[in-house]
Amino acid sequence: MKRPPFVQGVFVALVISVAAGAVLAGLVPFMSTGAALRLMIPAMGLAYLIWLLRRSVESTGRITTVAAWCIVSATTWLIAPPISAYVLIHAGMLWLARSLYFYSGVLPALLDLGLSTLSVSAATWAITRSGSVFLATWCFFLVQAMFVVIPSTLKKRATGDADENDDTFERARRRADAAVRQLFTH
Repeated sequence: MKRPPFVQGVFVALVISVAAGAVLAGLVPFMSTGAALRLMIPAMGLAYLIWLLRRSVESTGRITTVAAWCIVSATTWLIAPPISAYVLIHAGMLWLARSLYFYSGVLPALLDLGLSTLSVSAATWAITRSGSVFLATWCFFLVQAMFVVIPSTLKKRATGDADENDDTFERARRRADAAVRQLFTH
């Protein structure tokens, strides 16, 4: 499979956002908002991670990636850092997984890190302005959907130069063959 289209990323953002709002509304009567968020954030991240892995052409290490996600999420839940650090840890894990599965260079991965930073900033802005978990989640995953515009590698494409060099080599080889034939025929 190739990279997912932007529209599919927007759809996934919408589905996760609606689910986040519904799950939070369902959990808050039974536990505090903070506890509900600490359950919901890794669940949303895992859903997004599974979608990313299904859309990736790289098939090795998927089980390890999901297992690492679960281990880090459980450890983070047990340590219980402030909610801002909790969000940053999970956003960082999503960035790392996307960098490993969709990019083949350091520069695209760094651009994606900037995109992840922007998505956390957008979510922070949305939650502070509206207080809506739906809008914060929507902003976060909407910005995350833009990862498809980052090229997988930023190396210069040498195909044109390689073709030109191959043509030059072929012409020189044909001339040399013609010169050798001419030497032996005269």
